[in-house]
Amino acid sequence: MQKSETQKNLQDRHHAELLMLYEISMAMSSTLRLDEILYIILTSVTSGEGLGFNRAMVFLVNEKDNLLEGRMGIGPDSEADAKSIWEFMEKTHKTLDELVSDYKQFGRKQDSHFNNNVKNIKLPINESSGILAQTVLEKKPFEIVDAEAKKQIAKKDPIISLFNMDYCLSIPLMAKDRVLGVMLVDNFFSKREITKDDLWKLTMFANNAGLAIGNSQEFEKTLVLSNTDRLTGLWNYGYFQHQLAEEVKRANRFNRHLSLLMIDIDHFKKFNDSLGHVAGDKLLKEISEIIEESCREVDLVARYGGEEFAVILPETFKEKAYSSAERIRKLTAAHPCHYKEGQPSKRITISVGVASFPQDASNKDDLIAYADKALYVAKETGRNRVCMFSKDFI
Repeated sequence: MQKSETQKNLQDRHHAELLMLYEISMAMSSTLRLDEILYIILTSVTSGEGLGFNRAMVFLVNEKDNLLEGRMGIGPDSEADAKSIWEFMEKTHKTLDELVSDYKQFGRKQDSHFNNNVKNIKLPINESSGILAQTVLEKKPFEIVDAEAKKQIAKKDPIISLFNMDYCLSIPLMAKDRVLGVMLVDNFFSKREITKDDLWKLTMFANNAGLAIGNSQEFEKTLVLSNTDRLTGLWNYGYFQHQLAEEVKRANRFNRHLSLLMIDIDHFKKFNDSLGHVAGDKLLKEISEIIEESCREVDLVARYGGEEFAVILPETFKEKAYSSAERIRKLTAAHPCHYKEGQPSKRITISVGVASFPQDASNKDDLIAYADKALYVAKETGRNRVCMFSKDFI
């Protein structure tokens, strides 16, 4: 009788685990956005309703540079942080679906110190780079689940040393026999033992996670191709309009600042008329590279049309946006363009208009109109300058 009850308990537990893995797979299939996929993966691994690890990280393979690059990490920054999170989860009883829904509803989260550390990691994929690289090279999980394993591996491993890990699991994220990345998990705060059952569940989960990441990457390639300006490689007008609308919604919902730069190449028509369209296209490419290299990863740079560019600066005050615009303007003026003799000032310059939400505008269309108005004033008052929108311009 006792044996029968034990078998029933095991069957019930395995049934619950398979149901959980199915629900997680359904959550991952609900989106093709890579940041949402990664958030679902890591939330599933760290939430109480999921696999319940303290910390989880995803590193993706950069095949071009043969690197593993940190993309996202979820976990507390400290023991006090861990306790507050666990208390919050216990009080609110948030399900995995609710956690995922929160991300989809509210979008970008405030970066934690832990997440920033993960995102700064770039690791060569070779035998001397530790267990993450070995996970990619050998296409199999690596475990550090006892003191002997830690003694042999941990001291030589840069990532385990960086995050001061005791015991951990490293699992390949694969699609069609190709390693797309690695997931690394541990129980740094709770010190809960990592078991063979944990390894089994995480491996089962990683199989679906790898497929979801692969689908997402294919989707993002298609998205980039269909929304990219062919000449400059920047986002095109349509994608700019869509993303600005989304950023305005987000800024409004969270009471955040958002700024917009409208940039125009000075005397571009004269340049084209005197030197031809081939030189004009080359100049557009060069200016687009200067702008893109001057911006943050979170900023969105687009070709607005003709010789005009637009830059969306999320969570940026107007004064900070002005400083960013000045940096772009100065770099452009100092750029050693081969065709500068074709310009009246013997150098390539730009004019920039700056407007901000909610300081200047309360909606997308007004924000564009006001940044464009500021650009017009910059052009009319001498060019090669940055002008911030003022209500006096209306």
